[in-house]
Amino acid sequence: MIAFVLLTACGRGAAPAPEKPAAEPSGSIVRFAAFNAYLNRPEEGGLIADLETPDNLQAQKVAEIIQRTAPDVLLLSEFDYDEEGEALRLFRENYLERSWNGADPAVYPYAYLAPSNTGVPSGHDLDRDGVVTAEPGERAYGGDAFGFGAFPGQYAFVLLSKYPIDEAGVRTFQTFLWKDMPGAMLPDDPETPAPDDWYSIEALEVFRLSSKSHADIPVIIGGARVHVLASHPTPPSFDGEEDRNGKRNHDEIRLWTDYIAGADYLYDDKGGEGGLPAGERFVIMGDLNADPHDGDGVPSGIGGLLSSPLVADAPFPKSEGGAQQAALQGGANETQKGDPAEDTADFGDDPEQGGVGNLHLDYVLFSKAGLREEAAGVFWPASDQPHYDLVGPGFPVESSDHRLVWRDLEIVKD
Repeated sequence: MIAFVLLTACGRGAAPAPEKPAAEPSGSIVRFAAFNAYLNRPEEGGLIADLETPDNLQAQKVAEIIQRTAPDVLLLSEFDYDEEGEALRLFRENYLERSWNGADPAVYPYAYLAPSNTGVPSGHDLDRDGVVTAEPGERAYGGDAFGFGAFPGQYAFVLLSKYPIDEAGVRTFQTFLWKDMPGAMLPDDPETPAPDDWYSIEALEVFRLSSKSHADIPVIIGGARVHVLASHPTPPSFDGEEDRNGKRNHDEIRLWTDYIAGADYLYDDKGGEGGLPAGERFVIMGDLNADPHDGDGVPSGIGGLLSSPLVADAPFPKSEGGAQQAALQGGANETQKGDPAEDTADFGDDPEQGGVGNLHLDYVLFSKAGLREEAAGVFWPASDQPHYDLVGPGFPVESSDHRLVWRDLEIVKD
């Protein structure tokens, strides 16, 4: 039996711990990884159906990527949520814990699984198309949900760990209201003289900042506590002049900048107040949907996080495949400012068709306090390297349009 934690905004429950928990990895180096695995489906229950047998090619390749990189603590984004954790159980049993092409199975005794704001109806006309769409599955339904999604839980995330999770110490910020962030970058209707009025007063009274969820998940590693700060901010696109998604992306990232600084305005889903105590170890992981040099994001969001004095100033992980593919694909990649070796997402390249090129969107950032980097990388083999078939060729690919990012971190004890 494998232990996992199920959390909701109102309460917490856990499956019983295994009678003989798997042994923790030995050694002082821990591999943390973030991977937008693209295991989302357009209809509720679709992921469960795809994972019921070990025959889904995409899930096979996602699992093999995980097996080849062998993270100890792994955040999977775009993994559809279901309340019973059935999709997660099937992914473990039918994919992760089976060997693919000779790779060692990946066994994670612990997992954190929580609901997402995606597809949760707000009851308000958030996309301002004149109606509140109440029928799940329609695109307009997602536009009026707290986070865009065709059904509740689409595009959620799950944390997998070889180390115990302190379930009592988990903090979630799924219901934190956007308006309660001091200086919130609320979108403005350019057609009116009033400020910050894209959303109605009534909508802002319930509008949640997090498009999925923000979660502080403490993992206990050799007696040391490491706070895994997990989120998946909205893409800063698919909007208009008001830039509502770009500004929300900015503030979703800013939440972590303020949290690690101990901001007192924050409140979690259980009523706890304040941010992270000073001196705590943390690792910020996820698809943040913000490139520090390119794309449509508000630069000060990711820039503020990267320049925080509490975040280690370590070089970004790189790959040979990212640089190679940017040169081969051309198009929008030719005018980008960032180092293509740091890219983590492979998108369309034709600007005339809305292609934005390849971007650096996925992160594993860590605290200066208590952690030291030993190695880092992006799983993006070049075309002449082993396992290129798992990510190539080109866009779209059979695994995911994102690449797994990892860092090997040493736990430094006082």
